[in-house]
Amino acid sequence: MEYITNAFSNLNWFDVTAVSSSSFLLIFAAEMGDKSQLVCMVLAARYRTLPVMLGATFAFLLLNTLAVLFGASIANLLPEVYVYSIMAILFAVFGVHALRIEEDKNDEKEAIRTNRSIFAGTFSLITVAEFGDKTQLAVVALSSASLPIAVWFGSTFALITTSALGVWAGRTILLKMPITILHRISGIIFISLALFAAYKTYLVI
Repeated sequence: MEYITNAFSNLNWFDVTAVSSSSFLLIFAAEMGDKSQLVCMVLAARYRTLPVMLGATFAFLLLNTLAVLFGASIANLLPEVYVYSIMAILFAVFGVHALRIEEDKNDEKEAIRTNRSIFAGTFSLITVAEFGDKTQLAVVALSSASLPIAVWFGSTFALITTSALGVWAGRTILLKMPITILHRISGIIFISLALFAAYKTYLVI
């Protein structure tokens, strides 16, 4: 906490702008096509845009704050086996749920139910998927070498931007794809991510 206080008291706005910009570019490039962007794309294609974006935004706010506050120790806050296990379970639940959805008279009821919980679902998926991931560790490395507050702003804005692009891609796909096919693709993607997480769990046991 002390180094953050010192950073605030000695801010040079030229340095802040430079560090924020470089952090944005680095994290943006690292996150493009990553699993969190894929999650946003799939969820936005099936559900309302606002709760998906809010869930992703709050997840990245939390993750980047932890990265700046706790530094390299972030990777040790929760053992990898637990992170990957939780990730596998969450992705599997979403995947099975997507594969079981049928296009029938219950679609409106399904939409209402998921609209209440999609924020929590998006937040949980991204928080677990990105906890201790390469992007968060990159934020740790950048904040340890530069102005932490500038790194936080740049990296957070980059992650929100990539999430917004994922949401935009999801909404575009929705307009061109039958909803039943979309559910199947969503389910396959989530199950694939669950299997990958399960494999990573096996490796760290």
